[in-house]
Amino acid sequence: MKSNNNIVCRFCGNKLKYVFADLGATPVSNANIAPQDINKTEVYYPLKVFVCDKCFLVQLPEHESAENIFNDQYAYFSSYSTSWLEHAQGYVDYITDRLKLSNKSQVIEIASNDGYLLQYFLPKKIPVLGIEPARNTARVAIEKGIPTLTEFFGVKLAKKLVSKNMKADLFIGNNVLAHVPGLNDLVAGMKIILKPEGIITMEFPHLLRLIKGNQFDTIYHEHFSYFSFTTVRKIFAKHDLTIFDVEELPTHGGSLRIFARHTKNINLPETERAKELVKTEKEYGIEKVKSYTNFQNRIIQTKLNLLEFLVAEKKKGMTFVGYGAPAKGNTFLNYCGIRSDFLDYTVDRSPHKQNHFLPGTRIPIYSPDEIRKTKPNYVFILPWNIKEEVMEQMADVRKWGGKFLIAIPNLQIFA
Repeated sequence: MKSNNNIVCRFCGNKLKYVFADLGATPVSNANIAPQDINKTEVYYPLKVFVCDKCFLVQLPEHESAENIFNDQYAYFSSYSTSWLEHAQGYVDYITDRLKLSNKSQVIEIASNDGYLLQYFLPKKIPVLGIEPARNTARVAIEKGIPTLTEFFGVKLAKKLVSKNMKADLFIGNNVLAHVPGLNDLVAGMKIILKPEGIITMEFPHLLRLIKGNQFDTIYHEHFSYFSFTTVRKIFAKHDLTIFDVEELPTHGGSLRIFARHTKNINLPETERAKELVKTEKEYGIEKVKSYTNFQNRIIQTKLNLLEFLVAEKKKGMTFVGYGAPAKGNTFLNYCGIRSDFLDYTVDRSPHKQNHFLPGTRIPIYSPDEIRKTKPNYVFILPWNIKEEVMEQMADVRKWGGKFLIAIPNLQIFA
């Protein structure tokens, strides 16, 4: 689908002509509403994503600034997902061994959130520095004893840190690459702060998995960019950084963990699995516009299938509640027009979200204990990527005949 606009690619500057997905207009997905603000007006922004036909970066225009999104009221705290903490701890053990990190090494993580990952380096006596712009999550990390700067990372901060003799043996960025509108500034900053033999690892959702898995709900205003391996290699190469290895991970519905080095550091050759992933994406057609422009039809069909099911079950007197208040859930609910007429409420383990309301839909958020009180017929798992964790936590639901429901990649019921 072509579009007439004057928006240009944030990486290569090419004019964007092709629409990847159009989800209408929604509020910022993590902007939960406090009770005292329930009657205030919300701002809605277009949620239309484009694909560049030159570099094939999939991207959302910057309708709301990163400074306004990642503020003192940022709702996402990483430490409230057990499976994500296990993932972080496993990474720390693995990378410490792979890179032979010691008390003489320096680890720097951007988007370090509440210290969910860096905390596992502390018992190993490995020096760390967190960089986290959201002040409320950064405060939690500092309370854990993790040195943390409350700033956005880019060339300016990288030069400032280098002037203070701070450079990284390991530079980490998990689920941050997509969150930064100034993509070139971010990667250029990594180049500056990385030691000559240093390594960068970054994790982010894989665009190929998003397309194949129909994961359109992972599109929201915090996510400015969506990456294939092919395109991310181009972005790093522009700044004299070479991605020499990659791992495919199950997290967030299918993510990549990339390993990058200075291009001049030829001691780390490209691995076979990196070459294989380039080949896989090429065979799929990752650099062909037609591979992107049919995605909208799948989005529409998912909406229609779910609404048809909900209407039929509601007419039978069935009750539905949600589990989770993730950003992806808010994209999904707002696009599908699902409000409290379909979903009585949702629940979340994070006390920072409880007793608030979801943006746009105004569905109330309670503690998970509420489900055991009201005994609904269906629990709609909004963070479908951790459905096994949720169903284990909420196993009581099955005792009264309740069922679990997910809608991505397609409608599924778990009795």
